[in-house]
Amino acid sequence: MSDLNYKVIIGLEIHVQLATQSKLFCACPNRFGDEPNSNVCPVCMGSPGTLPVMNKKAYEFAVRTAMAMNCEIARYTKWDRKSYYYPDLPKNYQISQYDLPLSQNGNIEITVAGEQKKIRIRRIHLEEDAGKLLHEGNVGFSQVDLNRTGTPLMEIVTEPDLSTPEEARVFGTELRTLVRTLGVSEANMQQGQMRLEPNINLVITKDGKQYKTPIAEVKNLGSLRALERACAYEIQRQLADWEKTGVTMETGFKSTRGWDEQTGTTVLQREKEEAEDYRYFPDPDLVPVVVEKDWLDAIRKSLPELPIARRARFQTQFCFSEKDATTLVEDRATADLFEQALSLGAPVKVLCNHFISFWAMHANQRGVSIAELGVSAPRMASLAKLVGDNKINNTTAAALAEKLLTCPDDPADIAQRENLMQVSDASSLEKILDEILIANAKAVEDARTPGKKQQKAFGFILGQVMQKTRGQANPQVVNQLLQKKLAEKN
Repeated sequence: MSDLNYKVIIGLEIHVQLATQSKLFCACPNRFGDEPNSNVCPVCMGSPGTLPVMNKKAYEFAVRTAMAMNCEIARYTKWDRKSYYYPDLPKNYQISQYDLPLSQNGNIEITVAGEQKKIRIRRIHLEEDAGKLLHEGNVGFSQVDLNRTGTPLMEIVTEPDLSTPEEARVFGTELRTLVRTLGVSEANMQQGQMRLEPNINLVITKDGKQYKTPIAEVKNLGSLRALERACAYEIQRQLADWEKTGVTMETGFKSTRGWDEQTGTTVLQREKEEAEDYRYFPDPDLVPVVVEKDWLDAIRKSLPELPIARRARFQTQFCFSEKDATTLVEDRATADLFEQALSLGAPVKVLCNHFISFWAMHANQRGVSIAELGVSAPRMASLAKLVGDNKINNTTAAALAEKLLTCPDDPADIAQRENLMQVSDASSLEKILDEILIANAKAVEDARTPGKKQQKAFGFILGQVMQKTRGQANPQVVNQLLQKKLAEKN
């Protein structure tokens, strides 16, 4: 309708599983992929008479994240019981933080289409995770794996400052990079270590009046692509539903919806619960947490250079594009490796090209980061210097890179041994070029005659030289020689 406009309002709740060795309130391993129900004990199983003990490292990881997101850190907080029944929650309550979270009132900047936007953080708090229901095979029932029960989960709640599905995806990407940089989580979404839950509604303006659609929360999205797609679908669903029914926030109910990846739609699960439905009350088995200023100061001093700052520095210091800087900074260890190679004399533009091309390709093929490929900074620097010094070309560099994944030798030694060094000797190349010019008189005539055929003929002659030298001729030297020869013939 021409007289109808709407504004999208999105807030995010993101659950990040922390990379501690043990669970939040017991000594069971916090580890993915083990046999179902092998990492459990009476505490995380909720057996009567057991007492939880807080994992200090998990609390520290949450504080590190909150500081990086400019949050106010509470000096005093407590644990609460959030009561609800579900088959993968053996205690029938979850230990969480309700009215006194460990941090609140923060912010983080994102960049979308070259524009910066500050997203406010309402709160960051800790809670224990639930188990996992398995719906596999045709057995006619679900199975429960409680290995994940009690693992430390950091919940990050934004204010409703996001206004497009793209902004939601960018925020999720920024957060994933941040927690990896801080070393608090691997944020592997395929393993459920980071789960996204957008809260979406619309403010519709029609005939000078405003209408707000009921908020819908889409639960447990397991990828950034799913987050963007779910938000986009939900916007159109709410708009169509309002046009059809006229239901608003005042006349309708908040709802919880699931995401169906195959159909690309959200599905109603239940009307959304309010806080009173969970019957929060202070956990009687856990003492409040009181943190000292010296401990907070030590954590703040230990924070690394954050992704936003490092990305900006790479753009300023190395004149990188935003895209290249983002790619390099996405993994902290990879960015460290890049800077180590630079410090060893690698030419910056050549090294950047290597990182975003063949090193990234090999990492993606193996499902690891570039830093995990096992190629050291000195060997990466040596390879880049060979290209920078015109001793090899980029095609040879890519071939050498593949050899470096399995061979411990220096790339210069490999290039010498396998006769891959670029030929730059003008006298040697001139003899080869003269032979090709004599054998290709028609191409020579076309190359020195202005017109459509000139560039094609020039390229043909260059290609013949490269073919004759098996790709080892320095194209810059050959180019200069060829131009000189063609000018002489004129």
